[in-house]
Amino acid sequence: MSEPFDLLVIGGGINGAGIVRDAAGRGLSVLLVEKDDLAAHTSSASTKLVHGGLRYLEYYEFRLVRESLQEREVLLRNAPHIIWPMRFVLPHHSGLRPAWLLRLGLFLYDHIGGRKLLPPTKSVNLREPPHAAILKPFLERGFEYSDCWVEDSRLVVLNAVDAKERGADIRTRTECTGLAREGDMWRATLRDAAGETQVSARMVANAAGPWVDQVLQRALHRNTPAHLRLVKGSHLIVPKLWDGPHCYIFQNGDGRICFAIPYEQDFTLLGTTDEAFQGDPNEVTISQDEAAYICASVNEYLATQVRPEDAVSSYSGVRPLYEDAAASASEVTRDYVFEVDGEGGAPILSVFGGKITTFRKLAEHALEKLAVGGKPWTDDAPLPGGDMPVAGHAAMVRRHAWLRQYMRIEDIARLVRAYGTRIEHIFGTEEAPRELGAKIAPGVFEAELQYLRDVEFARTGEDVLWRRSKLGLHLNEAGRSAIARWFDA
Repeated sequence: MSEPFDLLVIGGGINGAGIVRDAAGRGLSVLLVEKDDLAAHTSSASTKLVHGGLRYLEYYEFRLVRESLQEREVLLRNAPHIIWPMRFVLPHHSGLRPAWLLRLGLFLYDHIGGRKLLPPTKSVNLREPPHAAILKPFLERGFEYSDCWVEDSRLVVLNAVDAKERGADIRTRTECTGLAREGDMWRATLRDAAGETQVSARMVANAAGPWVDQVLQRALHRNTPAHLRLVKGSHLIVPKLWDGPHCYIFQNGDGRICFAIPYEQDFTLLGTTDEAFQGDPNEVTISQDEAAYICASVNEYLATQVRPEDAVSSYSGVRPLYEDAAASASEVTRDYVFEVDGEGGAPILSVFGGKITTFRKLAEHALEKLAVGGKPWTDDAPLPGGDMPVAGHAAMVRRHAWLRQYMRIEDIARLVRAYGTRIEHIFGTEEAPRELGAKIAPGVFEAELQYLRDVEFARTGEDVLWRRSKLGLHLNEAGRSAIARWFDA
């Protein structure tokens, strides 16, 4: 792609990926640079929900909740392979929020976003199966409502894949180490494994997440006010605590909530926390206090008690929230805020805050702030592999049952969840099968790894095991090592 670029996007998380996709679809020449892998930090460490944010209603963030609920249905339509509906059970705890307040909140949640695809809220008797065997006896009633699950890191990757197919230049493991405004142009210094290069761009979108303030100071060559409050969120992954697809959302005595969600067939995901963070965003791990807090939160409700040492894995991320002077980390707004600096020439837009659910609208609004031409187009444009019915997963698995001669039905289901209709780009069809290549690990063939390398920007075993998939939870050390060696070869 010839220079100068119309737009340089710094940051390969969900906001950067959304912006580069939207811009490429409008015909701009656009470059995205990410210093690590796509979704290597915050965007792969979420609770993995596309949701309105039920608890944000308590902080009167009605616009954010409304936009989030509207986007929940847009994203579900456009990526039904990696986003799917889930039912959440909210027990009424007599010592916390009253039942009437929960009913009112859920009534608003059902109606302010124009819900069409998902079933409404209903009351549930927690002393009946299946909840009676899962929850403590003092819990008598609750409410069941809808939200959606998302494969968060795959959402980022698929936005980047679509952007590339529309002409964008995507460079991972490439850090922007310098930015200088030269009249109506930006000169950016980029560093990758091969050394340093320079590129020019007419505009910059700074979507660097926890590093957005640093990038802005580097660009303007002066100290700027801190716009971020970094908040750490951590999760525990424990062996499966119950059978069935339903999830729980538990109220805590401190006003926060904690989720317990079926995860990767064999596990339960527990979290999250809200803890002020002041360290290096490259080095984020769960603390003993956080693990104890999560366990105490769910143990208030679950009949089977959970201990930190039960966890088979954990993950943590830093949320780069906009500093709004809220009293506590849990009260800081999850809405997004832009700052545009165009003094003296070429503009730079910096993105503060945001959440996965609203990334698409954020991208539209960012391009509007930069006065980019072209009409918004992403609201009815499926992401790669998403051109399938919302409830089409089972049918897709049956359609590709011919692969059972090579793998288990569970492996086929994983592949359909990951790639949707693009499973045929990897394995072909029953009528025109493609070469699978060598079997690298159980359920993992060379054809899939080649696709992840050539199309989805994967460069290491870790990229595949923990971001393009969650195979790291299912494979033993030999399988994980075999995938790592394939990329090292």
